[in-house]
Order: sequence, then C-alpha cells, then structure tokens
Amino acid sequence: MDIMSESVTAHIYTIYILLAIMVFNFFMVTTIKDFVKLSKILRIMTPLYHMVNAMIIYTGAIVAAFTHDISPTVILMISTAIFVMVLEIKRYKKMRVIKTSDIKLQEQFYSYAKKIYIIEISVIIFAYIISKLL
Repeated sequence: MDIMSESVTAHIYTIYILLAIMVFNFFMVTTIKDFVKLSKILRIMTPLYHMVNAMIIYTGAIVAAFTHDISPTVILMISTAIFVMVLEIKRYKKMRVIKTSDIKLQEQFYSYAKKIYIIEISVIIFAYIISKLL
C-alpha cells in the first residue's frame, strides 16, 4: 500500500503545482502591461501548464484504477481537469491571434485572461474542498 500513498501524494503535489502556475499566470496578467512581453511569458507557461494538468489526470487515473473507485468525487475531478484544460486552450487561442497593433483586443484580453484564471483557480479550490467533504 506504500506505492498507493506515494501516488496520492504525487497527485496532491501536482495539484498544488498547477495551482501555483495558475496564480503565477494571474499575477503576470495583472502586473505586466506590455502585451508582447506577457504573451511571451504565457507562451512559455502554457506547455508547462498542460503537462502538469496531464500529470494530475494520469496520477488520478492510477489511483482510481488501483482502488477500483468511480465515485462522484472521481467524476468531479475528471470533469474539473477537462474544464480547466478547455479554458486554458480557449485563453491561448484568443491570445495567439492578437497582433501588436490591436490595442483594443489587447486590453480585452487582459480582462478576459483575469476572468479565466479566477475561474480556473476557483474551480480547482472548489473541487478540492468537495473532494475533502465527500
């Protein structure tokens, strides 16, 4: 059972890492006013973001498969991971089409990205709290 506790620990730590990446990205969106600089940072962070989210999904699948547990909590976590992934893909797609001359779109992106990161952080925290309660 030692392997199982290590898998759960790895799963929890990757959730914390993803949450830290979300907070970092939110901080970058709120503090950096140069869109080109911001887009470079977010382009670097996006693959890391998705890799950590995939690690969460993978370790969660291992734990659920080992325990033969498909409870409402597991379904909530799977839907949360997919929801977060879709939101991040939408944010990235919106960011990558903005040109340096489109000042209005850049300003709209800042508020859009802030909303996306607030939603993502809230959803992760909500899923974590629900998983502890169930």
